Amino acid sequence: MKSINWKEIGMDILIDIVAGMVIAIGIYNFALYANFPVAGFSGMAIILYHLLGIPVGAGTIILNVPVAIFCYKFLGRTFFLKSVKSMVISSFLMDYVSPLLPVYEGDRLLAALCMGVLTGVGYALIFMRGSSTGGQDFISVAIRKVKPHMTLGVITFVLDMMTIVLGSVIVFKDVDGFIYGLIVTYLMATVMDRIMYGIDEGKMTLIVTDKGKEVSGKIDEYLDRGSTIIKGTGSYTGQEKDIVMCASNNKEMYTIKRLARQVDPKSFTIIMESNEVVGEGFKEELEEL
Repeated sequence: MKSINWKEIGMDILIDIVAGMVIAIGIYNFALYANFPVAGFSGMAIILYHLLGIPVGAGTIILNVPVAIFCYKFLGRTFFLKSVKSMVISSFLMDYVSPLLPVYEGDRLLAALCMGVLTGVGYALIFMRGSSTGGQDFISVAIRKVKPHMTLGVITFVLDMMTIVLGSVIVFKDVDGFIYGLIVTYLMATVMDRIMYGIDEGKMTLIVTDKGKEVSGKIDEYLDRGSTIIKGTGSYTGQEKDIVMCASNNKEMYTIKRLARQVDPKSFTIIMESNEVVGEGFKEELEEL
């Protein structure tokens, strides 16, 4: 029987509290009274707040109940339970802690920018722990299971747009508010991507050369960075070539390019963007949850 890792559980709860507080501040203290629509179930909960006076956190839970029941079989027990935990914590903080803090009453654009950044940070922290806040995430995963040819990006974008349009038409009835909603959605997604993947992004360098071992040795000597030598054949000359493949961060890429030219001035270097590099010398991937 596998023992319970209380340290891991405690870290999950701590991160849920920090992330939930950041999300709650972004939604309640910046977005709720700024009169612009928000994407996701939080946006739908804001609509319920303006129409029926239901607190945002409670509205989020109410909306999640039927969705969670319907989508449970698509999600898996572990992901479902972790998501419920994150959702309950963030909803509690939204209704009982955020109201104790001052509400921003300044420029709507600044409110939108702050909300986008804060919620992006909060959601990224939760997603990086293999969890979610339920709602639209449940629906997106369920649709992806049924329609595997559709990407999560497309599914999320369509659902976000539906919520923003719904909020603009029913509650706010304001073109400027609709535009602010689009800005928030884009900014939130950008911040999430930068936090989840941007800190580990780098370069992938492919060096086509006749001196693969020498180039690889120089890279290892100067940067202590491993590389892989792939055998290739020139399509025009038919000659065999070495292709040195090396993942690096952005700063190391310039040194790698210079070393390759020093060893083999006739080498051909291809530099590509790498959104995320996982493994020894880079970010260690978390165990499958």
